Amino acid sequence: MKGSVKDYMIPVAKFPLIAETATLAEGVLALDKVHEEYLAGKREQRILLVCDNGNKVVGKLSPIDVMRGLEPDYDKVMGGSTSPLMGNVGYVIDSMKNTATLWAKPLDDLCATAQGIAIRDVVNRPTKSQVIGQDDSINAAFHRFVMFRHDSLFVMDGKRLVGILRFSDVYREVADKMKNICSA
Repeated sequence: MKGSVKDYMIPVAKFPLIAETATLAEGVLALDKVHEEYLAGKREQRILLVCDNGNKVVGKLSPIDVMRGLEPDYDKVMGGSTSPLMGNVGYVIDSMKNTATLWAKPLDDLCATAQGIAIRDVVNRPTKSQVIGQDDSINAAFHRFVMFRHDSLFVMDGKRLVGILRFSDVYREVADKMKNICSA
């Protein structure tokens, strides 16, 4: 594929923001609103960016972040992140879940817990592999998507966040090119 990341990214100004000081419960409401606007055609995407007190984007909030935030013991069991290899050893995970009694609290207690958890404690902060320069090739971005299984990349102009590159947009471009070539 030709072009640079900036040719395919969505400018950061097009994304809704939520403060990292908001509660997890407020995050759920914001995610639902963004999702409804997306389904109604009022938004191009569903990503909710999280900003600090200086209005600097520090990450994104997704439904999986909410679920992990409601059960913080997952991070204790899994050490904060999982390896792709863990998917092959389900019996180990099941054993750890049973030992840690994850999700043992009634849902009402989890909802009350969400009122006391700040988004900053659960936000998905970008890793080094999830950050790419705006002038990098789209092929470099494609490599990061495939190798690291990211759903989006944070696009930088130096130290300034300028956009988000979504895997779905890159995939759509590849699929369109393949359809045109393969059907010819």
